[in-house]
Amino acid sequence: MNSSTLKSQEFKPHFSDTLSDYITDLAWSPDGETLAVTTSNGEVSLWRDRELEHLQIEYLQIGNGESVDCLAFSHDGQFLAVGGQDGRVKVWRNNQLIATLENAPLWIDRLSWSPVNNHLAFGLGRYLQVWNPETGQILAKLNFANSSVLGIDWSCDGKYIAASGHRGIKVWDYQNPKEEPYIFDIPSATIAMGWSPDGKYIASCNMGNTLTVVEAKLLLSRQDPDPWVMRGFPGKVRELTWSEATTKTGAPILATVSMDGIIVWEKSADESTGWESRVLTNHIDIVRTVSFAPQSFLLASAGADGWLCLWEEAQQVSQLLTGVSSGFSCIAWHPGATHIAAGTETGELRVWKKETTQ
Repeated sequence: MNSSTLKSQEFKPHFSDTLSDYITDLAWSPDGETLAVTTSNGEVSLWRDRELEHLQIEYLQIGNGESVDCLAFSHDGQFLAVGGQDGRVKVWRNNQLIATLENAPLWIDRLSWSPVNNHLAFGLGRYLQVWNPETGQILAKLNFANSSVLGIDWSCDGKYIAASGHRGIKVWDYQNPKEEPYIFDIPSATIAMGWSPDGKYIASCNMGNTLTVVEAKLLLSRQDPDPWVMRGFPGKVRELTWSEATTKTGAPILATVSMDGIIVWEKSADESTGWESRVLTNHIDIVRTVSFAPQSFLLASAGADGWLCLWEEAQQVSQLLTGVSSGFSCIAWHPGATHIAAGTETGELRVWKKETTQ
């Protein structure tokens, strides 16, 4: 790393603590007041006002060796859902457990709330199930068929829901879930997938070291979507993130992870060129995850090297956050971009806060 690329420090250490085991996921509530944390030892904890506390102890899965693997707040912050190795989906409302959905022996490692209402989607083997916590009803059970569901994402208006797995992506019209899904066929497995925040594109990381980007309107027209296919990665493309901010072309930026590098993609004004890439290198071990700060091009990357890099304009390192004893496992931006939280392989939780300038 060239130290001359580093600017003055913006984010300062704000909080640190250590949980019992590997931190599997992090999520901020929409109002930014609460950070939820889960671990591979079954802990579900909340951090607020610089205090870390467990949810009510009688509901806490701890020490049973069953991991809690995913969590998410509903769009209005009323509900917190978690899922894990024991097959249970647990939902809290204002810190009170209101439901436990039993799905054993299936694992729950993917769940996602609708961006417009309190409908919760989660992968259930080869199915995508949607559930309403306010009525307790299952609203839809969508058959992915080709494999277990490996990814879930909603369109920004909540009208469509997408699932990925073997042979690509299926998209259902959520208002008409009994209709046949729109199919984006990929001749391998799609291991990560994400709808752009503006709803215009769907990107997918695929086995075979490829990345595809498709225009949603073409896919939803049931015509040949003619996707962009990016190749030449040094290894598996494992993660992706879209920026909420857009460039002069009106498109967001897409960042992907492969081995110890980050590849950033910007849409060219020349349609024949498609998406142009640049490679960001600074990590000295596998990059685990990347995430854009809300409404900006500030990109965070965290790796097995125990480094959390902040990339100004998704181009150069502006700050390097370290000080942990093991590799990072996950990161989460505060909705106001004032804090960034990170968890590690050994259960260390760190929160950094952006300094305010006078």
